[in-house]
Amino acid sequence: MTDRIRILGIDPGSRFTGFGVVDFAGDTAAYVASGTIKSPTGTFPERLRKIFESVGEIVAEYRPAVVSIESVFMARNAGSALKLGQARSAALCATFSADVDVFEYSPREIKLAVVGTGAATKEQVQHMIVSLLNLDGAPAADASDALAAAICHAHQRRLQSSLGDGANIASLR
Repeated sequence: MTDRIRILGIDPGSRFTGFGVVDFAGDTAAYVASGTIKSPTGTFPERLRKIFESVGEIVAEYRPAVVSIESVFMARNAGSALKLGQARSAALCATFSADVDVFEYSPREIKLAVVGTGAATKEQVQHMIVSLLNLDGAPAADASDALAAAICHAHQRRLQSSLGDGANIASLR
């Protein structure tokens, strides 16, 4: 598999949403951009609007072929999980006009793909992102998690390609 693809990884959060853009050519990953969308103040609908607009701008600027987003996990409480789900939805909806394929992965799957263990710490994820993408320094935790989501999808894509079109990766989990 030597085709090139640009993947946008998203680590959703109601106050801080990480994004990471990585180009892949076969097994080679090239860092393009990353950052954190900060929406710590304002009403909840205003924060969701900030996420929606910012992700829309990122998609328009970087034109990814694929979006890889972290799925919702059970947070400390149901209210937090609901807010996370709404932030995730705002980010996802911002990608729809670009007509890109969207894939979701659990935090455990992302950590496993990048670090080798699903129980990795944020610091371990950051360390591996720096190493895998040959960066001079560690991006913010949310941006590192988003870059990890992009790398996770690239690994899954490569595995799917190796197994052939008839294989279902989900059945292997």
